[in-house]
Amino acid sequence: MRSPLLSALIFSLVLFGGNGERARAAVTSYANVFVDPDYIVARQFPPNTLAAQKTIVSWAQELAAEGPWTVMSKNVTSPSGDKHDYLSWAPYWWPDCSNVGNTTELTPEEVWTTCPYVNHDGQFNPDRLLVNDTGNFNSLADAVLYNSMAYAFDGQPSDGFSQAAVSFIRTWFLNDDTRMNPNLNYAQMHRGPDGQTGSHTGLLDFKAMAKIATGILIFRKSNCTDWTPDIDSQMIAWIQQYTTWAETASLALEEAFSNNNHGSYYYNQLASLKLLLKDSAGARNVTDTYFNTIYRGQINANGEQPLEASRTHPYHYRAYNLAAMITNARLAAHTGDANVWNKTTAQGATIQTALDFAMTIPASRSGEEDGELYSIVADVAAIYGDPQGKYVAYLNAGEPTYATDAYFLWDQPLLGGEEESAEIGNNVTSPSGDSSTISNNNSATMNPGSLLTAIVCASLAPVLGSILGL
Repeated sequence: MRSPLLSALIFSLVLFGGNGERARAAVTSYANVFVDPDYIVARQFPPNTLAAQKTIVSWAQELAAEGPWTVMSKNVTSPSGDKHDYLSWAPYWWPDCSNVGNTTELTPEEVWTTCPYVNHDGQFNPDRLLVNDTGNFNSLADAVLYNSMAYAFDGQPSDGFSQAAVSFIRTWFLNDDTRMNPNLNYAQMHRGPDGQTGSHTGLLDFKAMAKIATGILIFRKSNCTDWTPDIDSQMIAWIQQYTTWAETASLALEEAFSNNNHGSYYYNQLASLKLLLKDSAGARNVTDTYFNTIYRGQINANGEQPLEASRTHPYHYRAYNLAAMITNARLAAHTGDANVWNKTTAQGATIQTALDFAMTIPASRSGEEDGELYSIVADVAAIYGDPQGKYVAYLNAGEPTYATDAYFLWDQPLLGGEEESAEIGNNVTSPSGDSSTISNNNSATMNPGSLLTAIVCASLAPVLGSILGL
């Protein structure tokens, strides 16, 4: 096991060059991701993914420096009076105080309870950010995802990445003083005199459970010594309570019957929970239910997603639901459903059909910013193939650095990354510290996980020599 000092040095030296600049910009949080844990633990990554691995390590360290996160950090308590209850406010709901009869300016707390709230779809109420349980949970999920993968790259039983991720999980879910109660009774709460309860749309706040499932499954499959049997038992107990709530509470069941992206993400979450409960058959039943019910009406014959296209931000919602559909399919594939990618809607469309249509509609048509489709394009190219090169062409045109993004690691096979990875390989000196470099041929045949370790060792050699007097 590495010493804490060595882990700290690896954190900094992988991330920073000699001039102290970060190797990668701020973390990208994808709408949702489930990465096959067997693929990550096996560490048999294509040699063109080195740049993506480096990005993942960088993002893992950046997120580790931000945690931990807890529901106890908010300044507003839910109507239950228990700060351990998760709380968020419905993002598109705004107060209308025109008829409340007030003669003086209302305090924010008075507005929240006395003014009726009305929906303005697509218009975010900025005061929702006064309560950040949602943002904190998303940061937690990303931290667990990237730190678990960075841990797996090195093949050690424990390191700073795994220690950070396990600590964050314990803080959010398990520790008595910081844990979240296992329900979403006050998620996306509708405020006002008739509100003060959560809404079914609040289930969407926990869509990133698929990312946490990826991390925990990586720890289990790699026999991580930081993920102890006691922690696993405690986590299973929490998930059992939460899953019971998600399968029986009226709020949750209403979300399960939503035909748009809300329903898609509900099934993401529930299938992920079943996997964490070691119930592969249950997870398969969840994804089967999704593909046999609401999925059937989500994509028209031409690839349009009508329920997403009708929203005020159609480019975003097409990409958003595609991410959920792909995550459901990856969860299904993990449980053994080899045919899932060929499943069609009632009008004969597939996930690929939906992406191909979405690619024809520029974000500018609805006044939105481009970029959300890139990771989806890579997903589909890796799954369905790209014989004509249209997906790689789309990526090169919009995001020419796509091979350095994290998604490139799990979206394989996919062209690209050779130049970026060769540059990393050519700059690796041997662990002994001499000036020899690994050639393109060697870097192409060496396990990239091992090569990343070599990069770390090479960077550490002069520093360790100084520390140890070598």
